[in-house]
Amino acid sequence: MKLAQRVAVVTGAGGGIGRAIALSLAQRGCHLALADINGATAELAAAEARTFGVRATHHQLDVACRYAVRTLPPVVRAAHGRVDLLVNNAGVALGGTFEQVSEEDFDWLMEINFHAVVRMTRAFLPLLKASDDACVVNLSSLYGLIAPPGQAAYAASKFAVRGFSNALRHELAGTSVGVTVVHPGGVNTAIARNARVPAAAPEEEVERGRKIMQKLLPMPASEAGEIIVRGIERRQARILVGSDAKIASLLERLAPVSYWNLLRKAIKA
Repeated sequence: MKLAQRVAVVTGAGGGIGRAIALSLAQRGCHLALADINGATAELAAAEARTFGVRATHHQLDVACRYAVRTLPPVVRAAHGRVDLLVNNAGVALGGTFEQVSEEDFDWLMEINFHAVVRMTRAFLPLLKASDDACVVNLSSLYGLIAPPGQAAYAASKFAVRGFSNALRHELAGTSVGVTVVHPGGVNTAIARNARVPAAAPEEEVERGRKIMQKLLPMPASEAGEIIVRGIERRQARILVGSDAKIASLLERLAPVSYWNLLRKAIKA
């Protein structure tokens, strides 16, 4: 996919992987509509993207709000005239076992991590189909490949993104719209540090979990963003970001039931 002079919509673009994707796209001459729940960070990302000579607009967007998602496409079309690439990156994290996590918190995460992906895709698909060369890029996770304990809600949302993306790709085969699903491994962003935790979870358990997670996030966001954009250029159906994601994918295929016994030992080591 030739990205120069294309137009991309990126959610969660105010920081982390979303911002890194946006800047990698800008370096290739791709114009941007950057959306984030934090309008100030989206504005800063758009300003940085413009230093590469592209047109970049910023949009404050709560992807969990049906009305906001539904009304964004005409705003982007008015500003840019077209949309060729949709990157559904916005996401949140939630720690705790299934029994610890409340129904409200579980639903909150699913609204942002999965239902928003579906809504954004539905909202922008008519504009994407009008392009001669377009792509939907959905951010799943390492936990859309494997499902560790303590991540029931997060893994459920990311497996759902994976399944939705794969089915949509098959449905859109033969059209100008491709579908890519991305599985980042340990990327050093704020999502783990800002993860919501159940009130019932013991504080020492929460802190121990955060320290373990931080050790598993070695890759800079900028590197992850560049890997993802290179994969988009190659029109890869699936992008595995990091050796941890590649190893987990292989282990899950070789030992689909018992892989966690092997990974648990490696993490403890």
